Amino acid sequence: MTNDNPQSGAAPGPVKSAPGFISRVRNYFLTGLIVAGPVAVTLWLIWWFVTWVDNLVRPLIPQDYRPETHLPIAVPGFGLVIAFIALTLLGFLTANLVGRKLVDLGEGLLSQMPIVRPIYRTAKQIFQTLFSSSGSSFRRVGLVEFPSPGMWSVVFLTQSPSPDISARLPATEHVSAFMPCSPNPTTGFFFYVPRRDVVDLDITVEDAMQLLMSAGIIQPGGEDQQQKLAAMAQTARAAQAARTPETTAAD
Repeated sequence: MTNDNPQSGAAPGPVKSAPGFISRVRNYFLTGLIVAGPVAVTLWLIWWFVTWVDNLVRPLIPQDYRPETHLPIAVPGFGLVIAFIALTLLGFLTANLVGRKLVDLGEGLLSQMPIVRPIYRTAKQIFQTLFSSSGSSFRRVGLVEFPSPGMWSVVFLTQSPSPDISARLPATEHVSAFMPCSPNPTTGFFFYVPRRDVVDLDITVEDAMQLLMSAGIIQPGGEDQQQKLAAMAQTARAAQAARTPETTAAD
């Protein structure tokens, strides 16, 4: 007698058991950590910045004008408000003719000091570049082949070299590139690289910063990040293939 059911002899598939109590508690804890962690870090950074500014400004305010003198508790952020008002007032005065003359006089005095002069000029140029709406600080993101062939690193492109530096570089177009380190993008390497060796990326500076600070965990593009990564890899391979004939011809 034959068995008409073809599935009767098949081994039953594994039955998935419901997650245990410990597993559910762990998942809930990790979910809560993911939700609360970024909020806690953001609030901590804001509190640290406010406290840091308060500690800088509070000694400059007379005791009678401090809120804690008249209130039972200290008012956080009072120093930050005073600093904002003072900087705004300074900018307003500098925009006038008299204020501009005073600033020029102060800069003239600082330019006469041998040690202070280069520090002040460098700091001034950095601040003007970073906070100027027409500045070119970190406006573009690119890839360069570093540290070895086939390995690519993210760089931020700034201005072109000055005429004095360009005159001493090889006869090709160069750009200024800053390659930050991960996960601390405030440190890195600055160098001049030929423009033809840079692969431009269609991502913002903020996305590149997130990519570096997360060590690649947060990829740019959100939902279509795989397509963008594939396009970036294809562009890098095409640039490498285009340079190979030039290298062979030069040899």
